[in-house]
Amino acid sequence: MDHDYLYKLKASHPTLRLLNADNAPLIISFLFRVFVKPNQRSLRYSELVSRLDDFLFQLRDIYGEEHYPKSAKQYLEDWSNPKTAFVRKYYADLGDEPEFDLTPATEKAIDWLRSLEEKQFVGTESRLLTVFQLLREIVHKTEQDPAVRIAELERQKQDIDTEIDKIQAGIIEPFDPTQIKERFFQVDETARKLLGDFRQVEYNFRALDRQTRERIATSDKTKGQLLDDIFQENDVIWDSDQGKSFRAFWEFLMSPRRQDELERLLVSVFDLDEIRSLASEPFLEHIKVYLLEAGENVYKTNNLLVEQLRKYLDDQTYLENKRITELIKSIEKRAIEIKNTPPRERNFAELSELKPAIDPVMSRGLFMPPTSPTITATPLDDVDVAIELDALYEQTFIDETELSANIRQALQNQSQISLSQLARRYPIRKGLAEIVGYLNLASRDDKAYVADDETDMLYITLSNGQSKQVELPKVIFVR
Repeated sequence: MDHDYLYKLKASHPTLRLLNADNAPLIISFLFRVFVKPNQRSLRYSELVSRLDDFLFQLRDIYGEEHYPKSAKQYLEDWSNPKTAFVRKYYADLGDEPEFDLTPATEKAIDWLRSLEEKQFVGTESRLLTVFQLLREIVHKTEQDPAVRIAELERQKQDIDTEIDKIQAGIIEPFDPTQIKERFFQVDETARKLLGDFRQVEYNFRALDRQTRERIATSDKTKGQLLDDIFQENDVIWDSDQGKSFRAFWEFLMSPRRQDELERLLVSVFDLDEIRSLASEPFLEHIKVYLLEAGENVYKTNNLLVEQLRKYLDDQTYLENKRITELIKSIEKRAIEIKNTPPRERNFAELSELKPAIDPVMSRGLFMPPTSPTITATPLDDVDVAIELDALYEQTFIDETELSANIRQALQNQSQISLSQLARRYPIRKGLAEIVGYLNLASRDDKAYVADDETDMLYITLSNGQSKQVELPKVIFVR
């Protein structure tokens, strides 16, 4: 940590460049709002531009038009510039619209700034116990002497028996509220850091994929040699400490028994009065989904490497087939040229080093004509069957994209809107199915609020002119 190292780090590290940027408050607050807070792994370009436009409108209304003069598109181009790299711009699933995601450097900057926030209290007991537990686990799992390991297990067994005797005697020593909150905050902090680390793992696999593409484009090695080098590098990634740790994590999380246990533990924790009183963000409640999404993104990134190798093999096969076709045509052309003056030498053509496989014509199997199927003709009785076909023409299709557009349009000029107000602005034409579509969108939107203790009345006008009323819990969409 000498002066020269820190001086170069300040000028080159993207995390420090972000913290030192003139628009750092705009960049960090917006990226935290759309990516980190809702734990959004990626966003499409059009949606990100729309959200940044709304955010800039709010800031300019407070600080003035000259405070942030550029457009949302210009800011996104600046932030995704390879020299800056605050966000990553890429194309996914062969789509024509780019997507954006945070870079590991930006994740670190946001995580460091969040660590500066004043906490309710700093837990020391749970951290010290965690240190002791990890040290015990390291010592116990690395001990080679069977007698020492058995003695440690006997000690743990004695502690468990003592605890059981106390409970049977009616002596129960539960955690006090402070201990519960302290451990809950430690779990929440650890889970957030775990999700942030996944971006670094994903970044490492993307770097391997980029190096593979560059090597394929510039290499003059044979196909076998090139593939051998690539697979060796892929094995190095998976056999590294980071790769082994991720593989163990994924196998642990994909176990149905572990998933059920995690859900039961989360339900039990959030049923505690001490946790409900915290009014914390619903982050840990959805941690299983967040972990699965993060792990899946890492595997998708690794699959890009496999897809790139497949394309390389396809291209190489095409080039080899093209070369074989050219050789065959040249042989045919030469044969036509000398058909009237055939060579008198016995060996008039040679293949250097290669030996073609011999496939005599008479060794092939004889042609077997396919067996014609036998279809029995069974006369059908004339029976009048009454079939109602009206139901086939009464189906309605609910386009959730259109419903989402209605919500975004309504929230352009106001911070929130209820479902009943939205229905008056965009009348319900397709009955209960359309209302269910809005409720489905509200259930998936973290910013939507459903008030179970309040009701709202919706008026439906059907295509045949009939009007109906529907009473349901009050739903509020928030920008």
